[in-house]
Amino acid sequence: MTGTALKMGARGFALGMLLLVGGVAHAGQAGGVDMPDSLQVEGRTLALTHMELKKKLFFNIYVWSLYMEEEPTCFKEAVASNSLKRLHFRFLRTITRDQLVGSFREGLRKNPAMREQTLNQSLEKLLSSLHDVRKGDDLVLTYLPGSGLHVSGGASGGVHIPGKPFADALFSSWLNTHPIFPQ
Repeated sequence: MTGTALKMGARGFALGMLLLVGGVAHAGQAGGVDMPDSLQVEGRTLALTHMELKKKLFFNIYVWSLYMEEEPTCFKEAVASNSLKRLHFRFLRTITRDQLVGSFREGLRKNPAMREQTLNQSLEKLLSSLHDVRKGDDLVLTYLPGSGLHVSGGASGGVHIPGKPFADALFSSWLNTHPIFPQ
C-alpha cells in the first residue's frame, strides 16, 4: 500500500469511527425527545434497542422506544425472550382515548393470536385502562418475567395483565408492524 493510500485509508477509518461514535451518542434522541440509553427496572438494566418518531401526514404523533434486557439478533428472539422488555411511548400531541383505543385495536387485530378468547379479554383489560392523552404523556408497556405485562404512564390508569402470552402477542404485533430485527 502506498503512503497516500494508507493515509486515505486511515482518514476513512477515523471518519467511520467518528460517525459511529456520533450515532451512538444520539441513540437516545428522536423527534426532539430524549430517552436514556439504559434504565433500571426491578434491579435490572435495560438497554435502549431502538427509538423512532411516528408521524402521520406531517404531524409528529409520538416517539416510541424499545428497551430490552438481552440484545436479540432476530424478531423471534425479541418476542420469545423471557427477559425484561419495555415499549415506551412519549406523545407529542393530544390524542383522544377513542383514537388511542382504535390504534391499538387496528394494530392487534392483524395478529391471529388475538382471536383467542383469553388474549381478547386481556386486550379489553388493557384498553379499558387507557385515557385521553396530553402532549408529553407517556404510555409504558413493560413485560416482567414470571409476572406479566405492566401498563403505566399518564396515558393509562395502570393495569397488570398476568402471564406471557398477551405480552408476546403485543410485542409480536408491534415488532411485526415496525420491523427493526431480521425476521
